[in-house]
Amino acid sequence: MSKTNPIVQFLIVLIAVLGLLFFIHVALLQSSGFPPYGNMLVWSYLVNGLLAAAIFILLYVFRKKLKNSIGFLFMAGSFLKFIVFFIVFYPSYKIDGDMNKLEFAAFFVPYAICLILETVFTAKMLQKMS
Repeated sequence: MSKTNPIVQFLIVLIAVLGLLFFIHVALLQSSGFPPYGNMLVWSYLVNGLLAAAIFILLYVFRKKLKNSIGFLFMAGSFLKFIVFFIVFYPSYKIDGDMNKLEFAAFFVPYAICLILETVFTAKMLQKMS
């Protein structure tokens, strides 16, 4: 029985978790009377998911070659996500002079979930290398 590639496992889990979380997020917004797709919610989930996938794939591809630098590369990936946030999302959120809780949640809920998944899968990858 062949074992599933860690990249494929990560992508399956990432898509499943983000998809489920997205529908819960939209349902909670709708049930509370807020616009379900406001605050760039769809873009936030897509961008965070794509960045998480790209970062993990790069870490996995270079895991042997840059074994001693994986932690720094992981942190660089998180830094990249913050740069994307401040370039793409922040100007839209601050257009009215204030960033409210819904805007904050629209970006940081998928960001946090992606970060947790990246951390778990990267830790598993590092354990298998030792």
